[in-house]
Amino acid sequence: MSLIISMAAFALVASITPGPVNIVALSSGAQFGFRASQRHVAGATLGFVLLLVLMGLGLHEVLIAWPALTRAVQLAGVAFLLFMAWKLAADNGELDAKSSTRAPSMMYGAVMQWLNPKAWLACVAGMGAFVADGEARLVWQFAAVYLVICYVSVGCWAYAGTFLRGYLNNPAGMRWFNRIMALLLAMSAIYLLLP
Repeated sequence: MSLIISMAAFALVASITPGPVNIVALSSGAQFGFRASQRHVAGATLGFVLLLVLMGLGLHEVLIAWPALTRAVQLAGVAFLLFMAWKLAADNGELDAKSSTRAPSMMYGAVMQWLNPKAWLACVAGMGAFVADGEARLVWQFAAVYLVICYVSVGCWAYAGTFLRGYLNNPAGMRWFNRIMALLLAMSAIYLLLP
């Protein structure tokens, strides 16, 4: 039982700490509400768990063999984060249901995890700590624990954004909030480029 508790503690720390996926969940909750943000939450969770399982079943061996692939994923992730930051900064802040802007989709959340260097690091570190020998039963056990904890953690960020929505009920306030979130995303991206 202590192994499951250790896995859960690792998953909680890795999932609930600020990062690009959580910043988007917070922003989505603030702009579109909790229910509309659930697609992003579910997609981010499933995308991460798929990456975790693949890493546990051997993807880390590919990354060791081809270090350039790791760098390519990192650069793609940084480009994606900067693109999202630009989209947030350019948002007009309208909360109107008639707005053409939609909440992030399930696929968006999943792809975001695959381009999120924090997710890759969490997968490598988690698998190294708990499933170093690649035992399939432990990979699936860790994935099951992570599924629940990641969903709740990202969901908490979306809920926090929904709470903030009451304070951001005008376009000017939402524009400022989105620009702060865009700045945080851009800073996350730039930080990932540092040695």
